[in-house]
Amino acid sequence: MTEKGTKKTLPAKHKPTGDSKADKGFKLSVVVPCYKVEKYLPRCLDSLLSQSLTELEIVCINDGSPDNCLSILKTYKEKYGERIVIIDKQNEGVWKARLDGIQASHGEYIGFLDSDDYVKPGYAKKLYELAYKFDADIACCGYDRIDEPTGKLYSREMTRFKYRSFDIQKNPGLLLEVNTAPWNKIFRASLLKGMQSLDHIPPALDDMMFAQLIYLNAGLITFIPDPLICYMVRSDSIINNINPSLVPDIYRSMKELRSVFVRRNRKLLPYLDALAFLHLGISLMYRLYRPGKKDFYRLLSRNTMVLDRAFPLWRRNRYIKLRYTLSHKGSNLKLLTVRFFYAIRLFPAFLFIYTAMIKYLKIDMKW
Repeated sequence: MTEKGTKKTLPAKHKPTGDSKADKGFKLSVVVPCYKVEKYLPRCLDSLLSQSLTELEIVCINDGSPDNCLSILKTYKEKYGERIVIIDKQNEGVWKARLDGIQASHGEYIGFLDSDDYVKPGYAKKLYELAYKFDADIACCGYDRIDEPTGKLYSREMTRFKYRSFDIQKNPGLLLEVNTAPWNKIFRASLLKGMQSLDHIPPALDDMMFAQLIYLNAGLITFIPDPLICYMVRSDSIINNINPSLVPDIYRSMKELRSVFVRRNRKLLPYLDALAFLHLGISLMYRLYRPGKKDFYRLLSRNTMVLDRAFPLWRRNRYIKLRYTLSHKGSNLKLLTVRFFYAIRLFPAFLFIYTAMIKYLKIDMKW
């Protein structure tokens, strides 16, 4: 089942060819949106600048930040020259900041890093060499989830993926076990520079939807188990503070995303509808769950109705069946398990048990 791609020998010296490599010789550009992160930004930039891959460009977008982010960026620019690119713009959010960063990047591959996170030594070289070796559209690494205030390691993710690589167009169901954030991956630049955006930018779950627009035309994705990203968990992040008022806009964006798939790549619709169940049916409902609150049951009923109407392939989905799990090294087993609780109308009971495990047993099971 593993599709290893075509191995290539790394050249002794990088020689850019084609528009995606432009004329500056950068192998990798990393886009760093900046907004109210003056406390964390130097740590982020230092971790990138200390990478052994010297052909690394850092594209920083000051997204109308009201603090000292721009001043910090200018200081680094004075010291490191063309390795640092600064885009100073009015605040439009991380989605548009990433799009602006993509267009300003000169690297053969492009990665993303949130400015309150940082990377470990070897991040740039290992991911670039992996992508180059297999001529992959995407290279993905593991990451550590770390509590920002205490430095406690919550969990280590994407370090035991069951496949070394696979073709997204041939086996999209395997993507359901790949985290949807763009920041632990690098992408072929041409793939990003031609990507479509959404008219309705999601107020939450935006990382997930952004990644799907990339996957529309992506081929080979390959993995390295090393945890090369330090993802800092902050209590004030949007994903940890979703409230019901955001839900209608999340639905609208997700429906628009599906319409893009209908127009451009219908064969991925079963995957996308399974993904909708994972992120709307499970992840979103978990974040809105409050034991004993009647409002939640109304939200859950509404959510199921949206899934049935807008993502109709979720119920009898080829990627959420025991046959698929058994024939693909146990892939999507957790998703299959929750789908069972939905089928017998005991999903609220599942959420009750799940939240109790996290709270009282200190078990952090990541979906």
